[in-house]
Amino acid sequence: MKIAILDAKTLGKDIDLSIFSDFGYVEIYDTTSKEERIERVKDKNIVITNKVIIDKEVIDNAPNLKLVAVAATGTNNVDIEYCKQKGIAVCNVAGYSTESVVQHTFAMLFYLLNNLRYYDDYVKSGKYAKSDIFTHLDRPFYELNGKIFGIIGLGTIGKRVAEVASCFGADVIYYSTSGKNINNIYPSVALDELLSKADIVSIHAPLNEKTKNLITYEKLKLMKKTAILLNLGRGSIVNEEDLARALDEDLIKGAGLDVLSVEPIQPDNPLLKIKNKDKLLITPHIAWTSIEARNRLVKEIYENIKAFLRGKERNRIV
Repeated sequence: MKIAILDAKTLGKDIDLSIFSDFGYVEIYDTTSKEERIERVKDKNIVITNKVIIDKEVIDNAPNLKLVAVAATGTNNVDIEYCKQKGIAVCNVAGYSTESVVQHTFAMLFYLLNNLRYYDDYVKSGKYAKSDIFTHLDRPFYELNGKIFGIIGLGTIGKRVAEVASCFGADVIYYSTSGKNINNIYPSVALDELLSKADIVSIHAPLNEKTKNLITYEKLKLMKKTAILLNLGRGSIVNEEDLARALDEDLIKGAGLDVLSVEPIQPDNPLLKIKNKDKLLITPHIAWTSIEARNRLVKEIYENIKAFLRGKERNRIV
């Protein structure tokens, strides 16, 4: 087999990719531009891609392509229907990053909830050394125990977030964006009710026609002034201009984002210009990237390829 890994940099240099040589000759590229795709794929039998787009143009120039192994759960970067027409198999990996995303969700939450940036800066600035008391109470925070934790999107990750939130003593409610994820453990509520009741709103939904621009200024106005919004789903679920305005107007306590509408973030993104930066935490789409998660991802890709070569179905989309 001739194999190409098109964006190995997204998997990390600390992850061993040499295992794919078990299947044949492997070419590894850190990144692949739109202009480089055809040349790098044209003679390959198997392509591994995270975000590089495999569309009709690429497929038509790759007569030997048999399998597109997506190094992610989402497959929106691959023309699934055209692959199906051409008899090209497509497989993905689901569930590998659940624990990593859940951990990052609560890391972001407690950073904001406990005002950790402020208190860290307070100590390191030397102000604490000059204090006449042993503590500092200028930025009060509240406990998660007894608060209402609202989850938008109760899929695999959302359910795990619900379990952990419950362990902290929070009362979980949820809104299913698809209407299909019904759970008898937690109350299902309408979106407006969730936004108005929740102390924490945590988004774990996919991006589709039902969720794009779901959280707008009008929706943010429904939230409590003490509430925290977290988005670990997809960036375009939250209207970023509206969120920036809401933060500047103190409509909510704060927001934590691991995903953005355009990644990397654009220099003119309004979120970079908010007045009180303590109210906003942005991480560069890293929630899924624990070492364990990335190792699981690569192992699952390996198993998908092995199953395909043996003529077996495994995580196959088409």
